[in-house]
Amino acid sequence: QVQLVESGGGLVQAGDSVRLSCVTSRRTFSAYNMGWFRQSPGKEREFVAAINWNGGSTLYADSVKARFTISRDNVKNTVYLQMNSLKPEDTAVYYCAAGGIMYSSDVYMRPDEYPYWGQGTQVTVSS
Repeated sequence: QVQLVESGGGLVQAGDSVRLSCVTSRRTFSAYNMGWFRQSPGKEREFVAAINWNGGSTLYADSVKARFTISRDNVKNTVYLQMNSLKPEDTAVYYCAAGGIMYSSDVYMRPDEYPYWGQGTQVTVSS
């Protein structure tokens, strides 16, 4: 079983930057596509960004493109989400997830493609 633990959330002001981290418990993490999702109260969980196993492919939601950057360090079993120019509408619980076909060049954006999830970290952006 792969375990994922997110960190780095908190309360920030609009325009600030935050970097989220997600550490996984197993070396097999390096073979999986990794994704970031977020969920606000009353809304469905939405895709934010994803990266394939070796970092060669990334995908972003239109709402975060050019502001957020996903990256990974397979030596440290960690995936990151650098969030710049934060807006109040970015306020949500952010989840990292692992899944997809191992060693695939594809990236995945549907929650049902990810069998492994972290507990989430809250990011609150004040105006």
